[in-house]
Amino acid sequence: MTIQKTLRVIALAGAAALLSACGTPQKPLYQWNGYQSGLYDYFKTNGSNAADQITQLESQLIKNKAANEATPPGLHGHLALLYAKVGNDDAARAHLEAERALFPESAAYVDLLLKKRSPTTAATPTSAGV
Repeated sequence: MTIQKTLRVIALAGAAALLSACGTPQKPLYQWNGYQSGLYDYFKTNGSNAADQITQLESQLIKNKAANEATPPGLHGHLALLYAKVGNDDAARAHLEAERALFPESAAYVDLLLKKRSPTTAATPTSAGV
């Protein structure tokens, strides 16, 4: 094989590699669907739109499940915050447990939050009035 043929083969292989790399975009690991911008809006408005956020995030969970797409980290945790803010402690607990199940690295923090929200610590009687 001559040097010209070798260079031609290398050039063709390089061009093929470049074209195949640009062919199809890689699918994202998580489906965010506006979660980040909604989170920003929530904190920008000091949480005044909790009910709207709940509706939006629950809708996103349904869409993700229907499309078999992964839920991003923190979404269930944020939903737990929102549900706690509106007084739905059962839904808050369920979403914290879902966050822990999907992302085991969050278990220590979720366990701390669940411990702080447990009814035994929230309803501790005081002896000040006795």
